[in-house]
Amino acid sequence: MSALDVRAFTVGPVQENCYIVRPAAAGAATAGGAAPAIIIDPGEEAERLLDAARSLGVELQAILITHCHFDHIGAVAPLAAASGAPVYCPEIEQPVLADIMRWVPPGFGPFQSYEADHTLAGGERLKLAGMDVEVLYTPGHSPGHLTYAISPSPESGGAADSAREGAAAQSARPADGGDGALFSGDVLFAGSVGRVDLPGGEWATLERSIATLLRDFPAETVVYPGHMGVTTLARERDTNPFLSELRSVSQVTAEAHAPASRR
Repeated sequence: MSALDVRAFTVGPVQENCYIVRPAAAGAATAGGAAPAIIIDPGEEAERLLDAARSLGVELQAILITHCHFDHIGAVAPLAAASGAPVYCPEIEQPVLADIMRWVPPGFGPFQSYEADHTLAGGERLKLAGMDVEVLYTPGHSPGHLTYAISPSPESGGAADSAREGAAAQSARPADGGDGALFSGDVLFAGSVGRVDLPGGEWATLERSIATLLRDFPAETVVYPGHMGVTTLARERDTNPFLSELRSVSQVTAEAHAPASRR
């Protein structure tokens, strides 16, 4: 059983995945009676997402953004206004959120700009809503793209933890795939990867970002992507057609480090 309660909502015409996340063993509720949670990449359909939060009985205590393409941030401003939740945005891409319609293709929107409450560059460790969040810098699809590694805080205490939003946490990296998950935005998908033909995209950089995830996290780690279905690092490592070169490198490395008796 997963240690996280993750609810996915596919929103907008680009079919982007937004996630409401809380510990599966929810801690104490807030003073208003709702359990603390975070929301990741609210791309559109703000009222639907707010209704979902109410139905789940959660209070949104942080809004995390993986990157600032319009399909991932279109509902940020109305959600922040309605919930009071602070917005955590990739530092490099903060100007896009602050002037959103300048970057939106014709035919989409209108969306409301928002000045991020916090900016992240990667390497931060946050404690939010009873969870530990490790912020990973994973560029390649966009210049400031972040991936969030989230696991329940060992000392989770519900509202008491969430009151320390933004404080430095102990390691958020899951000890095994059952304790935490990766929220990969548009870096890694089930059977695919993020496109690199948009401004700031670059294949070699994206490949290095994915290689880092494969190297640093357990193979069984669950991956919640920004589009399409849920997957695992192991499944993508072994079957994703875009990762064939990484598989070849991994095999060569494994053979080089194998005992002589096994060669």
